[in-house]
Amino acid sequence: MKLTISQPEPAMTQQTSQGTESQSRIAAVAQLGQQIWLDTLSRQLIESGTLARWIHEDAVAGLTSNPAIFHQALTKDAAYQPAIAAARSTESNPEIRFETVVLPDIQAACDLFLPLWTKTKGAQGYVSFEVSPALAHDAAGTTAAAVRLWQTINRPNAMIKIPATDAGCQAITDVIAQGINVNVTLIFSLEQLEAVQATHEAGLRRWVAHCQQLGTPERIGDVASVASFFVSRTDNTLDSRLPEGLQGKTAIALCKTAYQRWLDAQAGPQADLKAAGAKPQWLLWASTSVKNPAYRDTLYVEELIGPQTVNTVPDATLVAFRDHGIAQRSLDQATDAATEQLAAISALGIDLEQVGQDLQTAGLAQFETAYADLLKLV
Repeated sequence: MKLTISQPEPAMTQQTSQGTESQSRIAAVAQLGQQIWLDTLSRQLIESGTLARWIHEDAVAGLTSNPAIFHQALTKDAAYQPAIAAARSTESNPEIRFETVVLPDIQAACDLFLPLWTKTKGAQGYVSFEVSPALAHDAAGTTAAAVRLWQTINRPNAMIKIPATDAGCQAITDVIAQGINVNVTLIFSLEQLEAVQATHEAGLRRWVAHCQQLGTPERIGDVASVASFFVSRTDNTLDSRLPEGLQGKTAIALCKTAYQRWLDAQAGPQADLKAAGAKPQWLLWASTSVKNPAYRDTLYVEELIGPQTVNTVPDATLVAFRDHGIAQRSLDQATDAATEQLAAISALGIDLEQVGQDLQTAGLAQFETAYADLLKLV
């Protein structure tokens, strides 16, 4: 099945007082070195031309999906009904039926982003699709599913999403070593992130050695990966346990700390990989919609802008930032305050690693429920 992809209308621009064209606020973030990805996908988004317009006008540089996103899409978007009916008549396996229905959307989104991926030599333009959440604790099953989905989607700018469980981390090494792009999802703590980065590095070193052995060093940079660090759920969970002065700051402090550690790794232990031409595993800020209505609705975009990172936002957050977001470099600012915030949390006896583990478990359960409901829909 091939989707009809609408092309964008010419970008609307305004003249500034200096007479030059003004950028959208989203595009201004790109000028600061951060990619904005969209955290939603539906057939209507593609066929209406909205996604193409956001790519063209706002420099949206990628897209992610998950079972909850597709459950919402299949429930609300009537365009899926003919595809669901056709899949029911030809496929007996519910999981294959689901993939038959939605993978054309993933492929169509990949095609929309392919010119950007080509122009940036694989630095931007990725579209993510998740392995079944039922495989979260099955390393071999996750690896097999990742390989199958990579081959089925058959696009160089696809990314396969794998959760940051112990089994998922085992699979990530094998999948990266096979030259497959990976989006590691459901990371909620610095310890989880450290495990993900170690397993990615192990896989990347195997991939580099493989390319060197085959005499194809030009392929070393073909593999891309992001580590998706979830943001808003941490504050949403912790704020009720904190004094007012510490509320709404923990997630941002974790992200700023993670970024400083990432910078250190790029300059130190992983410098040889960069020298060989390998792409680093970029940090991606996920779950950046604001759960607390008392907070500014663009908080988790504005406070986490920094070079060589990604922020994936739902469409409502994208629209809000387009309207009134402030684009300025912030991720590597006030790092001392971030350190103080985490120290204050620790002084209260709160174990952020345990909080992260609990959030990961809850996130997996949410995705498992959404996936089970998805299979019922098809």
